[in-house]
Amino acid sequence: MLSKPNRQFIFPPDPAVALQRILIENGRVIDPANQIDEQLFVAISGGKIKSVSKDRPRDFVAERTIDAKGAWVVPGLMDMHVHLREPGREDRETIETGTHAACAGGFTAVACMPNTTPVLDEESKIRYVYQRGERCPCRIYPIGAITKNQDGDELAPMGEMVRAGARGFSDDGKSVKKTSMMRNALNYSKSFGVPIISHCEDADLVTGGHMNEGVVSTRLGVRGMPSIAEEIYVARDIMLAEYTGARLHIAHVSTAGSVQIVREAKERGVAVTCETCPHYFTFTDESLEAYDTYKKMNPPLRTKADLEAIIAGLADGTIDVIATDHAPHVSEDKKDCEFEAAAFGVIGLETAIGVVLTHLVEKDILMPSDVVEKMSVNPRRIMGVPGGSLSMDADADITIIDPATPWTVEPQYFYSKARNTAYEGAKLRGYASYTILGGRIVYERQGGSA
Repeated sequence: MLSKPNRQFIFPPDPAVALQRILIENGRVIDPANQIDEQLFVAISGGKIKSVSKDRPRDFVAERTIDAKGAWVVPGLMDMHVHLREPGREDRETIETGTHAACAGGFTAVACMPNTTPVLDEESKIRYVYQRGERCPCRIYPIGAITKNQDGDELAPMGEMVRAGARGFSDDGKSVKKTSMMRNALNYSKSFGVPIISHCEDADLVTGGHMNEGVVSTRLGVRGMPSIAEEIYVARDIMLAEYTGARLHIAHVSTAGSVQIVREAKERGVAVTCETCPHYFTFTDESLEAYDTYKKMNPPLRTKADLEAIIAGLADGTIDVIATDHAPHVSEDKKDCEFEAAAFGVIGLETAIGVVLTHLVEKDILMPSDVVEKMSVNPRRIMGVPGGSLSMDADADITIIDPATPWTVEPQYFYSKARNTAYEGAKLRGYASYTILGGRIVYERQGGSA
């Protein structure tokens, strides 16, 4: 077993201590928004990016210098699909522990889903999330519910939630069953300039299912969830977006059919984007042969053909975003139970960048700039939030990534409360070595496991 990693948070900072002047040197600066990919100096002052230059800035006196030799210096990563569980299930995760996990994974921003207890379906609950996030080491953007209590019967007060700071709407965990309700939601979201994030699943086809429906589920004697259950709602919601002219984002795409439907919609000019998650391009339903509850998720792991289609969709740009769908659970709901009794969901904030580097970059499926686009630029563009570039005077939200150092996933060292990772014991290469938020180094890591 590897030794405990040398990691530390420097957060919350002492408010009496002024922001440091930081110089990052010798790093490969990857900034797709500004078409930059070369070794440069990055100077930070007053919490902002002061300069990005080929030569050491002459008039800049650094109080802290970071030698980023061999590392990537990129705009702070953003995960636009996480479950922080607060309010209501603080035994699984809290806003504090979830954002610490995000920061340790190199994320300077997250968007949190509304299926909490109670549901984030009104202004006061959106404000609560912002208030709880004020002293956390990454930025939080709440997503409001589409319908009240996510029951699908009545639209939630979208305008009030947008005024409180909601950056999109979703009934994640459920599809909006009524087509007329989804149409109305898309129309309203268009007037507020925010996206609808759709969980695509026909509940009638998946009720009682625990994994992908197919050869493996039949062999294991486990009731399955067919891929068409996802694809029916992907097609429906894209048609509604095309009809209304609203912006639609498809969450956690898992099937070949969904990728193709999105691809064809984009070719027609529909304002649709989509995401997938690391587990959908690293595992198939064959991983469940041992009834591994940590690999039980919704949408479920699919077939090899689906995995290959996900990879192709990432490579050709059909899939815009890599998100984690970070879904923490306590042990009794996930590990200490039979497969069919186990909850759906997997955590991913602290392993995402390692999985992406190991399974996509090392295999030449994605270039480093593609990773930055899918994990920093595009999530912010879709959500309409600041960041995603290293432009002059932008907030200094920066992730420094060591792309090469090997490490072993040991969940006992996670900052998340949860341990339900699909990657326990995995050998990965690459991690976030520094996370900088608003010009403050909030996290740093040097080697070891995690």
